[in-house]
Amino acid sequence: MIVRFHELKGLRDTVAMVDGAFDPLHHGHVEYFRQARRQGWPLLCNIAPDSYLQTKHTPLLPAELRAHVLDALRDIDYTHVSSWATEVVIRELRPVAFIKGKDWEGRLPAREVDTCEDLGIRVVYLDTIRDSSSRLLDQFRDHGQVSTVGKGLSTGRGDGDPE
Repeated sequence: MIVRFHELKGLRDTVAMVDGAFDPLHHGHVEYFRQARRQGWPLLCNIAPDSYLQTKHTPLLPAELRAHVLDALRDIDYTHVSSWATEVVIRELRPVAFIKGKDWEGRLPAREVDTCEDLGIRVVYLDTIRDSSSRLLDQFRDHGQVSTVGKGLSTGRGDGDPE
């Protein structure tokens, strides 16, 4: 179910939260969602806005379309497209756990760590199969398999060793 910011309070203390841009979505994200869901709570996926993603690359899918794709995955119960910094969403939602990939351990922004500490929210780092959306895009660009970022990828497999 896709929820709006004003609906987050209704989910307080009942869900765990994952967070990211998820563009492009890849097998590492799917494993991350599966392991997060296995923690035992309903799962809310907080999606970074296009404005954030544009600091990295042109979005392949606009945030609203990413929300529909992610919301269709069985391990995600709620999807939220953020217009706010992650710590604002954490403060509004107050999830039972904030779940990130192990690659974020030691480099999670201080504002997010401090917000979780202030509210007694458990931060969980999952050691999932990782890959990088940025690495995948670079791989496609390097091999000439992206005509224009934002207009889609060719049918190249794009697989490789996780980082």
